[in-house]
Amino acid sequence: MTTAQPLMAAISLAPLLLIFFFTGPVVSWRPWPNTNPNSTDLLYGGSKKYEGSSEFVHLKYHMGPVLTANITVYPIWYGKWQSSQKRIIREFIGSFSAVNSKPPSVSGWWKTVQLYTDQTGANISRNVHIGEEKNDRFYSHGKSLTRLSVQSVIKSAVSASTRPLPINPKSGVYLVLTSDDVYVQDFCNNVCGFHYFTFPSIVGYTLPYAWVGNSAKLCPGVCAYPFVVPDYIPGLKAVKSPNGDVGVDGMISVIAHEIAELSTNPLVNAWYAGQDPVFPVEIADLCEGIYGTGGGGSYTGQMLNGKDGATYNMNGIRRRFLVQWVWNHILNYCTGPNAIDQ
Repeated sequence: MTTAQPLMAAISLAPLLLIFFFTGPVVSWRPWPNTNPNSTDLLYGGSKKYEGSSEFVHLKYHMGPVLTANITVYPIWYGKWQSSQKRIIREFIGSFSAVNSKPPSVSGWWKTVQLYTDQTGANISRNVHIGEEKNDRFYSHGKSLTRLSVQSVIKSAVSASTRPLPINPKSGVYLVLTSDDVYVQDFCNNVCGFHYFTFPSIVGYTLPYAWVGNSAKLCPGVCAYPFVVPDYIPGLKAVKSPNGDVGVDGMISVIAHEIAELSTNPLVNAWYAGQDPVFPVEIADLCEGIYGTGGGGSYTGQMLNGKDGATYNMNGIRRRFLVQWVWNHILNYCTGPNAIDQ
């Protein structure tokens, strides 16, 4: 175990308490550029710019559907991807249901997400697997995408003349993954990934989807943190990524973040905190930047170090990953399988 890693003390807005005794607002952090350390936006932001910085936690169920049937993730590889990069992401998603993985495991992390239910009492599915995939290596919608054009990428994938992706509105997760030379609206400045549902006027169907970008060239110090530290934070040392690819290892936690939220709030009318469903504070937002016991404020919490010096906190089928924790609404705090009291 390493000790809790400091990030940037000036950003901390609350005392650093052990997360297991924390009952107030969960204040977490990403090294966004141009952050005003004294801004109240960090605590009461009206957008998801500061993921995890929210009001006092009042997570509620708003009676909408959650993904209780076997979940199928449909990756859409937009841009140029190496086969080794695809393997890392595929094996991570495959680890959600790999109950025999060495603890602390990704499947142990997913058990917290499974605690959430719909109005009938049915839990989030324990089964998550990868379905058909689509490659868009020729950047059919260009190298600069808006949020709406991300939906157009999905439209192209489900309506392709050859091997279109299946239409699965009830248990499908359409995961748009953009390569490191693609810019998406608000990428790096505001978000590293997002989820929503497609509009029938664009795609023809209402499908839950998420986007996550590879930040390796654009902003690794923001979206691949703590594997890269931005230049404007002097004296802070980066940690070694567990799979040797900083951009993809940085994507892993964002993918986990978005799939956890999409599963518990696919149509933005199920599990979230706050009064505005347009800017919901969801189960992963509440734990952004927390990877272990003692996390919160400006600390990641206690993580694990491998013999090769790599930093991680969970084991998958054959790999190690660094994945942020998620909110446990029964215990009313952030939890993860690598907690020191487990």
